[in-house]
Amino acid sequence: MKRKRKLRYLIAEKPSKLKQIKNKRELKLAKRWEHTKASLRAKVEHPFRVIKRQFGYAKVRYRGLAKNTAQMLTLFALLNLWLKRKALMPAAGKVCL
Repeated sequence: MKRKRKLRYLIAEKPSKLKQIKNKRELKLAKRWEHTKASLRAKVEHPFRVIKRQFGYAKVRYRGLAKNTAQMLTLFALLNLWLKRKALMPAAGKVCL
């Protein structure tokens, strides 16, 4: 038997809705919650910006689900190297014995 779950969407509130809050404590709590949502959204959206801008994956031609999935997985693997490039570069010049 399936249970109905109430979904909670984390959509940013309109600034006009925040201005309507009169209680300072509630306003502070609402602003903190909005900041948390924005922070989470920024962490999720940043890798997609890198893939679009750095790797040129802005427009996608449909080549089949398997090929597009393989290309996306490759791009995200390359993204991990791109994001950690500063930590990896000093190690490239050292000789490890």
